[in-house]
Amino acid sequence: MSRKFSGGWIIFNILGAAALFIVLIVGANMLLKVITKHNQEIRVPDLTGMSVDEAGQYLSARGMRMEITDSVYIKRMERGVVYRQNPEPGDHVKKGRRILLTINAVNPKQVTMPNLIGYSLRQAKAEILSRGLSLGTLIYVEDIATNNVLKQLHGNREIKPGTPIESESRIDLVVGLNSLDNKTYVPYVTGMKYLAAVNAVQDNSLNIEDLIFDYTVRDYADSIDAVVYRQVPEESEEGLLMGSPVTLYLTTDTTKVPERPEPSDSTLVDMIPLENAD
Repeated sequence: MSRKFSGGWIIFNILGAAALFIVLIVGANMLLKVITKHNQEIRVPDLTGMSVDEAGQYLSARGMRMEITDSVYIKRMERGVVYRQNPEPGDHVKKGRRILLTINAVNPKQVTMPNLIGYSLRQAKAEILSRGLSLGTLIYVEDIATNNVLKQLHGNREIKPGTPIESESRIDLVVGLNSLDNKTYVPYVTGMKYLAAVNAVQDNSLNIEDLIFDYTVRDYADSIDAVVYRQVPEESEEGLLMGSPVTLYLTTDTTKVPERPEPSDSTLVDMIPLENAD
């Protein structure tokens, strides 16, 4: 009897230990799920365009936190609103996650106006962009050197070098035009994105008269992604007077962009005017 009892006791202890081990594993796994919130992820909302207070309340109601990490200044965007976020909208995160925000600054960044007098148009444009400014209208006047910068204007007034000015301000340039070198060509920009198309037009010594966005472009971010689906005038074979206006029609619906027609042998494409002032 004592041997049977002893053997049964050993088996009982082994089974008890195994049961305890299983209970501990299951309990630890359940506790781990609670701690790490396993399978309890939250979809990150799109906060773009919200004020800081709105974004904070919106995230708090959904179990997330907000942290402002940076600011930029986008002139065409409402001041003090969310410009960018990390994680991106649509990502999934655990409850309590911090959402890092970049805010459009309330006060615009100030830059110093450079001296562009005597620069070629191409050199002046590069300097304008490097300072965080934008090229406005090209005003051509008779001069011995085509595309030589004669005056720099802001708000229809001359602006002196060293003057503090808001970033992204438009700088108009008065440039020379020699009657023997005053023609350019309209580049083919249909299918190009907004900024690339504007740059191509300006690089050919032409002015942007109007930018017309269709109903698919709802905000600044959409405008950056928009592509040209129509241009007036179209790509030209014959020379056009420098400073002539160009209108661009833009959309985010790429199905509206026509295929480029096959050029004839006589068609001149992708020509960029020479700048005597370089």
